[in-house]
Amino acid sequence: MLQTQLKYFTITSLLILMFFSCGEKKKVDDEIGRTEIKKRGTIDCDLVETTPVVFKNKVYRYEYVRKGYKPNTTGDSYSRFIDHESGEATAAFAKGYHLGSAFVNGDSVYVTAVDIWDGENIAMFVSSDLQSWQKRTLLHLPGYGIFNTALCKADNRYVLMYEIGKPAEEAGKRFTARFASSEDLVNWKPLPKECTYSKDRYTAPHALRYLDGYFYNFYLEAFEGYEMRVVRSRDLISWESSPFNPVLRASEEDKKIANSHLSEAQRKLIAEAENINNSDIDFCEYKGKLIINYSWGNQHGTEFLAEAEYDGSLEEFLKSLF
Repeated sequence: MLQTQLKYFTITSLLILMFFSCGEKKKVDDEIGRTEIKKRGTIDCDLVETTPVVFKNKVYRYEYVRKGYKPNTTGDSYSRFIDHESGEATAAFAKGYHLGSAFVNGDSVYVTAVDIWDGENIAMFVSSDLQSWQKRTLLHLPGYGIFNTALCKADNRYVLMYEIGKPAEEAGKRFTARFASSEDLVNWKPLPKECTYSKDRYTAPHALRYLDGYFYNFYLEAFEGYEMRVVRSRDLISWESSPFNPVLRASEEDKKIANSHLSEAQRKLIAEAENINNSDIDFCEYKGKLIINYSWGNQHGTEFLAEAEYDGSLEEFLKSLF
């Protein structure tokens, strides 16, 4: 009888230990998955959609400058690139276009943007020197309402992710990812309507990457505020959610100052701002690390641009999420 009780006690103790060990491991894994990104802090105010890129061995930050950006005295929106090291800006281009993102392929830079918020047209701007730009229509989709776009290369083709708010039968609950593909970056074809994520809830798409047969969609989830999450798919139809979600969520680190040129008024605004949002993530690899940009704020007009980093390659980052 005693031996039976001891055996039962030993097995029970072992099971309890395994339970708590697994729970502790998951907790540690979750913490690792969420803290590998090091937030450096805020670098500007009133900027949201940006894309860091490496072009001709230099890091630039593409910026969509909204009409409401306080230093913008042009009376209209425009795009520009910022030299990451010097802070110098290129000449403005794509005036009147919105919600742009940038993609580098070989010796050229490609910027996709919409002519109207919630509109039907996606344009592409192409340059080999960040000074002279050629514009062409990428997609015209009557009846659609288009917002953010993101472009990546997937083996022998290019894939564009675009955010839609209508028509209702295609978007479901705003905002939703749809996709188009091209073999030459000139001729584009929308992919079947089954290629989407996700019509059942708010899942605003922002950044798209491709690695080893998987597409990675970094999107904004409305959950206790707004947080960046990631899903991956081989066919753009069936998606797998990262066990380490969220990728980014609001924290006090967002309010650190990472730009010494910010004024006292800007610093005060940052310190007092409501923060329920980490959104609009994008990133590039440079010298073995990721340079990451994202926005934080209240999702109702008070927005800030922040920078973060990941100590590893793009491949390591994507694989660490799954």
